Amino acid sequence: MNNQFEAAISVNNLFKAYEAVHAVDGISFDVRHGEVFGMLGPNGAGKTTTVEIIEGLRTSDGGDVTVLSMDVSKDVRAVKERIGVQPQTPALFPTLKVKEIFDFFGSLYSRSIPSSEAIEMVSLQESRNVLVKNLSGGQQQRLSVALAFINDPDIVFLDEPTTGLDPQARRSLWEVIERFRTTGKTIFLTTHYMEEAERLCDRVAVMDHGKIIALGTPQRMIEEHFKESAIQFRMTDYPGREAMSGLAGVTNIAEEDYEIILYTENISATIPALLNFSASESAELSDLSIRHATLEDVFLKLTGKRIRD
Repeated sequence: MNNQFEAAISVNNLFKAYEAVHAVDGISFDVRHGEVFGMLGPNGAGKTTTVEIIEGLRTSDGGDVTVLSMDVSKDVRAVKERIGVQPQTPALFPTLKVKEIFDFFGSLYSRSIPSSEAIEMVSLQESRNVLVKNLSGGQQQRLSVALAFINDPDIVFLDEPTTGLDPQARRSLWEVIERFRTTGKTIFLTTHYMEEAERLCDRVAVMDHGKIIALGTPQRMIEEHFKESAIQFRMTDYPGREAMSGLAGVTNIAEEDYEIILYTENISATIPALLNFSASESAELSDLSIRHATLEDVFLKLTGKRIRD
């Protein structure tokens, strides 16, 4: 039985280098039992290397990793029996039926859940006798996620589980993950979607250049880094951030993909100032919107880039 005061995953001063590149540079963090823990970072941040070391798929150059009180470097076989892994690019057998693939993967472990239960979890009952190659992309992704739970693991690793899915399929898979979390499982999630992290994760770690630069609940991180609201728009003949930095209430400016984001402490002062500026510079505004700060804003502020970059 899990000790509630004991971390499900504990990482201490983890280090991994590839020649001169420090892919993982002395990071430390814990994952609690029963939480959905998210790791965010741009490509090359080191998150995949970190996750693969925790899973026992890659060795570290320094530091300690324990999973369910087991030292991954010494008890990797025992660790793999207790975890489930959904890779970003699943290798599914295209000529097996859905039920057959669940039965096959279940037979590889000393314990597993019934294939009928796994199929029901991801709403594939009507496709149980369909060949994997004939499933839609969303159905294959749901199948891949469900296979991570086939051995009834205590910890499940989901690596960008909704990448490539349309918005409707993505939200459908969110509901699957939310059902999983009600079983008390610990879920370690990597994602490129900030909305996904805000909805699913109890806590998130932001990783960049091999280091964890922020860790906490999504709401706490937003509150810690932003007291402002965001005014987002496009502008023809944009004169640059320096020219707009003096607008009333503006505390910061971000420029991304032809969009400008003004962070302001006083919307009622900034909007008139922006409209007057636009008129005086003959710079046309479009797609103007006002919103609260999000986890995407936090990530942009901390790393200088959007997570998709």
